Amino acid sequence: MKIVCEGVELSDAVGKVVKACSVRTTNPLLECIKITAENVGLILLATDGELSIQKKIKADVLEEGSVCVPGKYFAEFVKRLEREQISLFTEGDTLQIRYADSESSLQTLSAEDFPRVDAVIEEKRIALSSKNLKDLIAKTIFCCAQDDSRPVLKGCLIQAQEGMIRFTALDGYRMAVCEKNLDEIRGEIKIVCPGRALAEIARMLGGDEEQTEIFVQNNALRISIENTVLTARLYEGEFVNVANIVPHEFSSEVVADRGTLAESVERAAVLARTDKSSIVVFDIKEDSMNITSKTSVGSVDESVRILLEGKDVTIALNSKYVSECIAAVTDEKIRIGLNGAVSPCVITPVTGEEFLYLILPVRTS
Repeated sequence: MKIVCEGVELSDAVGKVVKACSVRTTNPLLECIKITAENVGLILLATDGELSIQKKIKADVLEEGSVCVPGKYFAEFVKRLEREQISLFTEGDTLQIRYADSESSLQTLSAEDFPRVDAVIEEKRIALSSKNLKDLIAKTIFCCAQDDSRPVLKGCLIQAQEGMIRFTALDGYRMAVCEKNLDEIRGEIKIVCPGRALAEIARMLGGDEEQTEIFVQNNALRISIENTVLTARLYEGEFVNVANIVPHEFSSEVVADRGTLAESVERAAVLARTDKSSIVVFDIKEDSMNITSKTSVGSVDESVRILLEGKDVTIALNSKYVSECIAAVTDEKIRIGLNGAVSPCVITPVTGEEFLYLILPVRTS
């Protein structure tokens, strides 16, 4: 293999695909980026078995071929060559990197044993605006579980039918749901996509008005944006049945200014985070919501004006969960539904059903 390319293009491409390299694995190939030179371009591919990212860039191909290089080190090295024109060529079991008047090398592995990535994923298809897809991801994936106790909860349930798409994520303490309109749909979809794959998709997305296509087949998802293709292996197993989790009636309903509430909760959270349980207490009466946080470091006591329908109520919630849910919302006002101190807190829009957040309360003595 022998090619010549611009350092800035190579660095950008490597920076994208290295996100799919495995960090901890017994298979060294999963820590590698596969470099393939063919026709008039360079194809970079990385996979950890769950997530695969491929990127094509232009290059002068003097000799075709493939090789695998350590992804982390290759990415860090070429990032420091963005201003240079780079020549890459194989020499024995090394990749030679020539730039300006200098030359460096990296040890390589054979590309023949690199895991195969399924390129034919097209049975089911949905299309929606990049803006809507960005919103769906931003409003939900922070609620995906982070531990491996229930792997399926590390993903987001995606359901698409009859012109609508819904994302649902939960980690056992809180839940996020967001719905958007679809532009096109071919075949109903019900899948669980890894949260980290959705995070990478969000980084790939272009302008808000552009249309994005997602393909699903054989327990895999594929999305292609410009010259970047992301493939994700979907989680198997039954996702939590959320139909009976959300209360449909509330004894207390609050309408509050989102921005004012967010600022107040953030200030209370500064001290709440110094305590293991990170509790903020919401005392709701008539036209005000009293927000308090008391720890060994100090205390915060603030009042936010609200509109209340129903009973007075006091509830303790994890400050991080409340802050993240409110921060994900862009509406000026939000509605909060409550059924006492030991029932879930539900945050929704004042009108419509575009999003829903459910947070379990913290029991206090």
